[in-house]
Amino acid sequence: MRYWWVNQNQTYRFEVGAGFLWSPKTRSDGGRNYFYDSMTEVAPGDIVFSYAESMIKAVGVVQGSATTSPKPDFAGAGEKWSQEGWYVEVEYLEIAKPFRPKDYINIIAPLLNEKYAPIQKSGNGLQGVYLTELSTELGQLLLNLSNLDANWLLDTYRAPNEPNSEYELSIELQARQLQGSPEKIQIIKSRRGQGVFKANVRLIERQCRVTGVTNIRHLRASHIKPWSLSNDEEKIDGNNGLLLSPHVDHLFDLGFISFLKDGQIEVSKELNPEVLERWSISSNRNVGSFTPKQQQFLEFHRSEIFQK
Repeated sequence: MRYWWVNQNQTYRFEVGAGFLWSPKTRSDGGRNYFYDSMTEVAPGDIVFSYAESMIKAVGVVQGSATTSPKPDFAGAGEKWSQEGWYVEVEYLEIAKPFRPKDYINIIAPLLNEKYAPIQKSGNGLQGVYLTELSTELGQLLLNLSNLDANWLLDTYRAPNEPNSEYELSIELQARQLQGSPEKIQIIKSRRGQGVFKANVRLIERQCRVTGVTNIRHLRASHIKPWSLSNDEEKIDGNNGLLLSPHVDHLFDLGFISFLKDGQIEVSKELNPEVLERWSISSNRNVGSFTPKQQQFLEFHRSEIFQK
């Protein structure tokens, strides 16, 4: 396990709220940047300290290795950043009592790296720093100041072991004998875009619309207009998605259910009512309002995917 510090002044509410890190791959002039290269070094189970507004405000557990990804929807922040970069999924916990490292600089300063430190030895922030590695001693100190235990964090937030990195993806493709096939290309594109799509959906959705489950580990980011039918922009548009429990995602993806503009569930005549009964899904449930763009995608789903 390694420890990392991320400066998120511009992007805190996006990255912590939607569970990720994102950076360009290079500087604007095309040169390499240590703080962007660091994205490729993080690994599942690493711990990340989120620094914003001069405080450590959240602690996260890395869920997977860095993948190439389009830029998430930062609502205008980072306008000068490139449109492609590194994406790392992270599950964050906002700590109960955020603290200012400057207030503890007398015990933090001796543990700062001489090169690539996240803050000055005075405790003031540093411009241009994004993600940088911390020593084990400093990482453990920051955990103590956050009143958190590393083992509890990992037990609670560690990701299930799923194919994520480029290497794991190549093994998956080899096992399925898809080298050079159109399906391989589609899987790669889908996998690379899925992370940022999920993040963009989480900026809009907070729980499964039907079950109310909020734990992201038990939810899927489901395209309303299917990935295969979407253009490049629609593939990663958060408004083209819902967070759904796996069984609800199954019904929605196959067109057995859809949602009306007013939030009412629409059930296909092709679906055996016993399925809803056994899965405790009420056909009378109202799942709440949708954004105007979500409503547009839902119109497509009702007309083209829903089994009438």
